Amino acid sequence: MGIRRTLLGSAVALAGMAGVAGYAMAAEVTVVCGSVGQGAKLCKGAATEWAKETGNTVKFFAAPASSTEQLALYQQILSSGSSDIDVFQIDVIWPGILGSHLIDLKPYSNGAEDMHFQPIVANNTYKGKLVAMPWYTDAGLLFYRKDLLEKHGEKAPETWGDLTATAKKIQDAERAAGNDKMWGFVYQAKAYEGLTCDALEWVDSFGGGDVVNADGDITINNEKAAKALKLAASWTGSIAPAGVLSYQEEDARGVFQSGNAVFMRNWPYAWSLGQADDSPIKGKIGVMALPKGGEDGKQTGTLGGWQLAVSKYSKAPEAAASLVMHLTSKKSQKQRAIEGSYNPTIADLYTDADVLAASPFMGQLKDTFTNAVARPSRATGSNYNKVSNAFYNAVHDVLSGKTEAEASLAKLEKNLKRIKRKGW
Repeated sequence: MGIRRTLLGSAVALAGMAGVAGYAMAAEVTVVCGSVGQGAKLCKGAATEWAKETGNTVKFFAAPASSTEQLALYQQILSSGSSDIDVFQIDVIWPGILGSHLIDLKPYSNGAEDMHFQPIVANNTYKGKLVAMPWYTDAGLLFYRKDLLEKHGEKAPETWGDLTATAKKIQDAERAAGNDKMWGFVYQAKAYEGLTCDALEWVDSFGGGDVVNADGDITINNEKAAKALKLAASWTGSIAPAGVLSYQEEDARGVFQSGNAVFMRNWPYAWSLGQADDSPIKGKIGVMALPKGGEDGKQTGTLGGWQLAVSKYSKAPEAAASLVMHLTSKKSQKQRAIEGSYNPTIADLYTDADVLAASPFMGQLKDTFTNAVARPSRATGSNYNKVSNAFYNAVHDVLSGKTEAEASLAKLEKNLKRIKRKGW
């Protein structure tokens, strides 16, 4: 792969004269952007537009769909000092992990960061440098079949207990009516970063904290967290298929969009795909904040979202930064919001008539997106990946019936203490 420079126009014939005065230079920029939903398609379209406007060339690198696998790959590439990839799509929790390998984008931004949500800009600032530009934000949401709820005389659930009961009732009724593929609830329960997001929502909604608090204290081993995980474990094989233990985002969406689930936990991108002309459930989908953990619980959603960053090993940093600014611009974010239901990081777009017409829930659930619970990446720093790995494996053991919730959380606390002793 790597970065290659080519001479434009008549200078192509002068291949050995790179840098000769009077000849414009064009860069080839390799970018990673988009892995699920319409993300890749929209990114390629916008990047191709930038290439035509600037005379540069864009190449696309296909990363794994799993964010856990993506991070491992990025760390391998960046730690080797490779220039193979110029622009990386990075998760909201990665600036502190990858920041030392990324350039400061402020010299190239012309103040563009000022129009984005400032908490995200702050999140993307590493040791005083803006190492990534906000691209889109996310929070976990509950998708539901409003037609099935109406058919069976049910309403959208206020608590996880309500969801459990409603999912079971409608699942059983639909199966009795002939759809033996119907399930009550699908979500992300594979042992990977997605389960960290789902499980953090369950725990936080019950008042069980956020695994490691802002001061770096380990808080996960408590009764409320155990209660949340016990309830989630009861779903496996009951209102959720046993196979949910290997589900990522697209697996859950596949079941829901095929018409075979009542409820689904997923990210906002699933909305536009569910409304596509070939979707069996077009016009039948409702979207809401995730349920509370109980009457004294709260609605919550894990903060997600992605940023674009430039490798400090890039051989074309100016062109790469230019591409980042184009992809994160108001124009590009509006297009992504309308066509792919990706939540903007620019506040003005939440009152844009075109955006709200395409994705009405964005205006209704703005608070969910801007006040979501954060994963403990800032508190645990470069050790976050180890913390998340320990957490999602502990949760997976509970969901699969290998371990009781209390025992798993006690073991998790010990594992986290060992990680903390090495410093975070």
